[in-house]
Amino acid sequence: MYQFEKVSKKLLGSQVEDELMNYILQEPIEIGQKIPNEFELAEMFGVGRSTIREAVKGLVSKGILEVRRGSGTFVISTYTMEDDPLGLSKFEDKFKLALELFDVRLMIEPEIAALACDYAEPEEKERLKNLCDEVERIYKSGKNHIKKDIEFHTCIAQCSKNRVVETLIPVINTAVMTFANLTHRTLMKETLETHRAVTDAILKGDPVGARCAMIMHLTYNRQSLIRMLEEKKEKSEKQ
Repeated sequence: MYQFEKVSKKLLGSQVEDELMNYILQEPIEIGQKIPNEFELAEMFGVGRSTIREAVKGLVSKGILEVRRGSGTFVISTYTMEDDPLGLSKFEDKFKLALELFDVRLMIEPEIAALACDYAEPEEKERLKNLCDEVERIYKSGKNHIKKDIEFHTCIAQCSKNRVVETLIPVINTAVMTFANLTHRTLMKETLETHRAVTDAILKGDPVGARCAMIMHLTYNRQSLIRMLEEKKEKSEKQ
């Protein structure tokens, strides 16, 4: 359980944000569960409610928390990219950001998967297979699979043996995290099947198969996101 230490009221909201993140991880508060209200958090951390609101807003922008009007604030992810290397947390419309990231992924990831078929070494193929298995096990257990999902896609990029591709890994990682934080396990079956198809093609050295499987994987995800966005708009119009 998280050990509370009242922090100085002079601390910035960003510092309280770090403490709140630690509390979520160490308590732990699972994905889908609600965090204490701002009165309780202010008491826990020994700061004002305005500082708590600032900290919560920071974690909302990073896809960790979601404020649901009339219900409270819920944990929607327990994994965030360290230091936001691409600076994308400043974009408030996460659905638009996710779709734009899919545009980029469709440009590069199918070809990365094809390159991996030609250049992946035996030990890298074994690691990829293990990661595919781990993602499936964690996903099916109901636990947060995002970190392993990111490792899976990173491994494919590293298997390409292209140094420029390796510099693009943060783009892929941010895209995976953004999508997962928005969809909350709605595509488990499709994700696991297409992950397996990509993995099998790379293990067999089949670049055409890997390219097609990756396109299918990304297309399933993108279509799901578009459906969610349409439902969100319809709901907003009815209110």
